[in-house]
Order: sequence, then structure tokens, then C-alpha cells
Amino acid sequence: MSQTGTIGIVGGGQLARMLTEPALKLGFKVVVLNPSPNSPASQVGAKEIIGDLYDGESLRKLASEVDYITVEIEHLNVDVLRNLAEKGKQVNPSPDTIGMIQDKFAQKQFLAKAGIPLADFAEITDLPSAEQALRNFGGKMLIKTRHGAYDGRGNQVVSSSAELKTALDNFEGQQLYAEKFVPFVKEVAVMIARGQDGQIVNYPVTETIHERNICVETLTPAAITDAQRQRAEAVAHQVAEHLQGAGVFGIEMFLTESGQIIVNEIAPRVHNSGHYTIEACQTSQFEQNIRAITGMTLGSTDLVVPAAAMVNILGERDGPTETVGIDKAEQEPHTKVHIYGKSPTKIDRKMGHITATGETIEEAKQRAEQARALITI
Repeated sequence: MSQTGTIGIVGGGQLARMLTEPALKLGFKVVVLNPSPNSPASQVGAKEIIGDLYDGESLRKLASEVDYITVEIEHLNVDVLRNLAEKGKQVNPSPDTIGMIQDKFAQKQFLAKAGIPLADFAEITDLPSAEQALRNFGGKMLIKTRHGAYDGRGNQVVSSSAELKTALDNFEGQQLYAEKFVPFVKEVAVMIARGQDGQIVNYPVTETIHERNICVETLTPAAITDAQRQRAEAVAHQVAEHLQGAGVFGIEMFLTESGQIIVNEIAPRVHNSGHYTIEACQTSQFEQNIRAITGMTLGSTDLVVPAAAMVNILGERDGPTETVGIDKAEQEPHTKVHIYGKSPTKIDRKMGHITATGETIEEAKQRAEQARALITI
């Protein structure tokens, strides 16, 4: 079914690139706002407006050219988006939801009020309040910045007064909060979609594997018990019921040593943990987001393969992007390589990803990792 209209995306990176592709196939035009030219989204057919994501004039220019606005990143001027929505522009998810998620302490307060299972947390305003939190949390906790953190940046584990003082010095001038350290056995995530009519659908629970606090791999379906899977899906639905606006949301969770599911963070957008859906599900998270924000019927989230593994292609050096080995990698059975078109490459920068499918998680994982070993970037 072909649609009409123009979608505006705040941000033009890899997520916008993967949103643009299904949007164009569905019949929409796409315009992105990005701080620099030749964004990944513009390389696949999006029109590009160059401007800062916090610049009101740039955001209003984007709004003037589109029928729908969505985001690929939450670090932006939410006040301008709120004003645009008040004037009748369709902005999804709700700017109020984006604003709440921007402030991770406010996000925790929101989730706690909704009865969502969380690790204990507390606001930090000075050294005495931080020391009190460390005592309350059993001598081990995370110090986190309230705004702007991603991919492991903006948090530090502390288990002594000396480490606490170092963390506060490192984050001097930033708003902070503390979170009790919770031993976990797996990190899992559920991508969940909300339609404009309030319909909520979830994707399968996926296991997310992190190194250096960066997601390096996802395995779907997650190797957890049926009871744990059902609990993760129920918690994700509970979160989605309290959010406002349409779109796809990433609900990141911990499976604790005692078998509990607790929420770590929410992303108000498509998310790295849902990349596998392009090859492995009937409707990708990216097409689903386009469907949700434009009022279309949500698509099926069913797996079309028994198992899928996604491996991120992270930068291995700092310098010009020189991609080698994609053709060889794609000769692996049931394997697809996605390169984002970013330059330059930087150590640990997300430059692309590989998804492999198989009859089992082990088979898919082996294919994806073998393909990754053939690529340099």
C-alpha cells in the first residue's frame, strides 16, 4: 500500500538511513535535519537540511517542509518540538515523552511512579548526598549523568569513598544521580511499537551483549526461560502503556541473578537492539516506526526465521573510512552486511552491522562472527 506525505527525521545518522529506506518504499518522501552534510540518510534518498538539532530555526525549517516529524536521537531541542506539536504538527513520539527520557533521573522517577521494576536510585546534589547513597546501596553503585550520555559514556561504577570523589570530579558541573549496582546474568531488550490508535505490539525478546558498555552483539530469541520471556514482554507492555505518542521504543532490561526482570533504560526511537528485525521479522522496526507515526496499521512482528544474530561493525582505528571484505562476508550463508556510510572511522564508532540467520542461535552467531572477521573498516 503506497502512502503520500513527507516525513521529517531529526538526525540523519544510521537510524535515519534505515528509516528512510522503508519510508521511500511505502511512498513517503523524507527530509532529515543533520549537523553536517552527506549524512547516512541523505546517501539513500533523504533530502537534507544542515543545522544543529538544538537550533530552533533549523527545527522549524524542517517542520515547514514535512507532514510528520520523528526522531533518531533524543539529544535535541525538545521545547521547540513541543511548540510545534502544540501548533498542530504531528510529532511522534510525544515531545513530553522525549523530554522525560532525555533526563535519566526523571525517566527513573517516571518508571517508578508507573510501578515498573527498577534498581534503587537516588538524586545526587553534592558529596554528602552521594556518600549517603553509597551507604544506602550497600557500598556499590553507579554514578550517572542525567543528560547526554550514550554508549557507556556518562557513568562510572564506584565502591569506595575515593572512587566516589574521583567520579564526582570527572563529572564536575553535570547533573547526576546514583543507581544501586545490580548483579545480572543477561542484558535483554524488547522493541515495542505504539500505533496512533493506541495499539501496542512487541518484538521477540533479544539478548544484548556489551563490551566497554557498547552493544557488540544481539542474539534472538534470547536464551531465557518462557516465564522470563513472558515477564520481559509484560514489563515492556507496561512501559509502553505509560508512554505518549506513536513510534517504536527500545526497552532495555536486566535479568538478575534471582531471575527478576528490571528495566535499565528506555529509548524513544528505533534502537540498535532491534536491527536484527530487518532480516528476521515480517516487519522491521524501521518500517514499523514509519507505520506508527503516519497512522498506518502496525505490521506483524513475527520472526520469519528460527534465530538471528546481529554483530556491530565498530571502528578499529581513527582515520578515513576504507571498507574491505564486504563481498567475502556476504558469501557466508544467510548473512547480510549493512554499512552506514560514515566517515571518518573512529575507534568504537558504529560503522555498520551484520545480521545472520540460522536454524539455531549458535549457527546464526557463528555465521555473523565469521563474516565480521572478514571485514576491516
